[in-house]
Amino acid sequence: MSDPAAPHLLLGYDGSPAANAAIDAGARLFPAAKATLAYLWTPPFASEEIRNRLWAGAKNIDAFRAAVEQEGTREATRLIAAGIQLARAAGWDAEPRLEAAYGGNGLELAQLAGEIDADLVVVGSRGLGGTRAFLGSVSDMVVHYSPRPVLVIPQPLLSAEYDALPDGAVVVGWDGSPGAADALAAARELFPSRPFVLVSVGDVDADAPALPEGTKVTTLEVPGTIGPHGRVVAEALSDAARASGAALIVVGSRGRSPVREMLLGSVAMATLHHAHRPVLVAAHRAAEPS
Repeated sequence: MSDPAAPHLLLGYDGSPAANAAIDAGARLFPAAKATLAYLWTPPFASEEIRNRLWAGAKNIDAFRAAVEQEGTREATRLIAAGIQLARAAGWDAEPRLEAAYGGNGLELAQLAGEIDADLVVVGSRGLGGTRAFLGSVSDMVVHYSPRPVLVIPQPLLSAEYDALPDGAVVVGWDGSPGAADALAAARELFPSRPFVLVSVGDVDADAPALPEGTKVTTLEVPGTIGPHGRVVAEALSDAARASGAALIVVGSRGRSPVREMLLGSVAMATLHHAHRPVLVAAHRAAEPS
């Protein structure tokens, strides 16, 4: 990353309130960033009513398909233009990326992150329960398969959560594992001037790497037993974030297996489902077999 203060973001955009809120919150976290807004639309995009009208006037099936493609492209172009206006008004150097997709939009967005060499992928989520109303579709796939860190921004945020975005602390789940170390390193690159709060629940890995010299952090030992699905750890991270007025929570993943399958792990998944603040998930890149 050439300029940590202005990373290159890839934001998944679909014109929804959650996507618009992600632009607003993302601009408070990363002012003056370069942003690519990607709209991966799935033909046939037009409504059933429009398709019926096009079919009535079509000479044959090929003409109908071409008409649906034309109308879908026009509507998708209109929607992404509105997103670009919002992003530029928020201070981002934004450009559109519009592509027709045929299923697996989350996976395609994750692949696009690597293609354009984005520093971070940003996706919005719906509902008061963090991402629980949205995981399982596009954002779920992005988080699982993105080669870049993924920031999931829930919508709506409360006033205190929203006000913390510009300069709030960064809470990091810390157990000394390689995944946690990679998550901390990614967060330090993205937020080099922010205070960090490391939260440890249970034992820290005996082989944990030394923290970077000069890092000013507070390690909180939170008592409790780790639940079978990481719920206790997720709640500890959320409590620490609320107590410290944090802008976001950072968690690591278990990394990619030799067959390139992401294993998120219970802590990361539980945090995504239960946190009410933005959650950054950074993949641990395990070494590939030679």
